[in-house]
Amino acid sequence: MLVVNSLTKKVATPNGELLILDNINMSVEKAQSVAIIGASGSGKSTLLSLLAGLDSPSSGSVTIDGQRVDHLNEEQRAKLRQDRIGFIFQSFHLIPALNALDNVMLPLELKGQKNACQKAQHLLDRVGLSERYTHKPSQLSGGEQQRVAIARAFASEPDILFADEPTGNLDQSSGETIIDLLFKLNREQAATLILVTHDQALADACQRQFRLDHGCISELTFHSVSKISSGIKDESA
Repeated sequence: MLVVNSLTKKVATPNGELLILDNINMSVEKAQSVAIIGASGSGKSTLLSLLAGLDSPSSGSVTIDGQRVDHLNEEQRAKLRQDRIGFIFQSFHLIPALNALDNVMLPLELKGQKNACQKAQHLLDRVGLSERYTHKPSQLSGGEQQRVAIARAFASEPDILFADEPTGNLDQSSGETIIDLLFKLNREQAATLILVTHDQALADACQRQFRLDHGCISELTFHSVSKISSGIKDESA
């Protein structure tokens, strides 16, 4: 699903060129779950942005299901993200003026799906927000906002889902709920899941862990299946 070859990112600073990522190589199979960990400033979020086509590398390549992302122009990358990629941010990135249902419906409407409302309602039900359709982000807790963001990310049934510190702004209880939801929907939709996290419990739940250190990457663990239990409680019950 994802192949990264010799990926390098440099940026210009007043003190000269800064190397953020140095010759990154990795590959991820379809439906695998992958955690990228490392100290603050190690380049984790930069790597995630490059993998998702939100940024361009200085050199090297990112290939998603045979398509070179770094060879696409911005319009083509936007189309790729719309059709095949989901993204969950630490700060949720919900649209404040829209209620929960409209936030989840938006990517479906952009793709012209006629059943957008029904599908959005189903996803909000699945993440335990059946009573929050008409609530705007300001009326939801942090955990509830992240559930809306997860429902929105899975709405278009992405082939690959990127998550940047998805539990970073949540308390432990809400964070555990979000972890359960991520892996439950990951299994149901067979979406490849790649996340950046400081949460070791979340990292340990993934099949694979990579560590970034001074711009270099190394693989720490590999499990044939996710360590998250298959008997996850249905939050919509």
